[in-house]
Amino acid sequence: MRRISWVLAMLLCVTVVLAGCGGKKDSASVVKDLNNVVDKLQSKDGSYKGKGNMTLYTGEKPQQYDVEVWYQNPTYYRISLKNAQKDITQIVLRNDDGVFVLTPSLNKSFRFQSDWPDNQGQVYLYQTLVQGILTDNTRQFVDDKDSYVFDVEANYHSQSLVRQKIWLNKDSYAPKQVQVSDSEANVVVEVKFNEFDFNAKFEKDSFDMQRNMTAMGEIVGTIAEVDESGNEIVTDLSSGTQPEPVKKELGSFGVIEPDYLPEGVVLHDSTKIANSKDHAVVLRYDGTYQYTVMEARPMDRAVSLAPGSVIDLGFTKVGLLTVRDEQKTLTWMDDGIEFRITSANLPVPEMKKVAESLAEQTGK
Repeated sequence: MRRISWVLAMLLCVTVVLAGCGGKKDSASVVKDLNNVVDKLQSKDGSYKGKGNMTLYTGEKPQQYDVEVWYQNPTYYRISLKNAQKDITQIVLRNDDGVFVLTPSLNKSFRFQSDWPDNQGQVYLYQTLVQGILTDNTRQFVDDKDSYVFDVEANYHSQSLVRQKIWLNKDSYAPKQVQVSDSEANVVVEVKFNEFDFNAKFEKDSFDMQRNMTAMGEIVGTIAEVDESGNEIVTDLSSGTQPEPVKKELGSFGVIEPDYLPEGVVLHDSTKIANSKDHAVVLRYDGTYQYTVMEARPMDRAVSLAPGSVIDLGFTKVGLLTVRDEQKTLTWMDDGIEFRITSANLPVPEMKKVAESLAEQTGK
């Protein structure tokens, strides 16, 4: 009898131990594992590739984007954002030559010298999501079926974005879903990943600018750079003889006015440039600050501006800020339309707010 009791006691102990080994992980355990995942990404063969859908709830109607993200250690990135409604793709690329914002369908390219995205978090980048979890000591954690769910502070350089909820796959810690909310708990942006691979393999030229410009069947001709005097310097990018890009007139578009105006500023006038093949429109503002907003649908050509600073205009837009003789210009592309804000006295934070409000408009 004593022997049976002893055996039962031993079995009970083993059962308890096994249950403990296979039990649920707590927040601290998952955070420790995430540190290991990040360390692996920073190793020689660190990489990942993800696909998903992103929905923005910032305008009158939700805007949907197909998102594809590539990363290869140490600093190679490729983010493809396709507007599902307008069938326009924009690619943000980082390689040894700098940071590029490409619109292949227009053969349009902007080049930056920047450490993006090291200083600007993005909801579709794994490093940004994990950093948000690791740095928030007040993080909230839930073990939910096949996911670990963290509720943490948002880290997207915007005061209107307060919280983010992140779903991670229990087996691989790959991201499954992200929701970023404002101060009233309204979801502003949502990303759902349907594919994510931590052991992605890339070809030698996967992050090459030329390859990404021609990936959609477009012709890469030349890039016209601007020198310090504002004169164009033409640089041949092709490895062989190629025909000149075909000039395509894409038609007019509705004038897009910013929702945000700095205090004491009013619209002075709006002028459509006569005989402009890119249908350019100039909006002039006056008051506390003086600035112009130019909107155009550019011809089929690639342009890289003089070195400037990257300005994050939201989850799908990146702008280039250049300064010459106290004149500041912020340039970006949005759904095939090129925007430029130019001013001598409009502060950069105010310029950014105007640009962000323009980026949220869908046209009229």
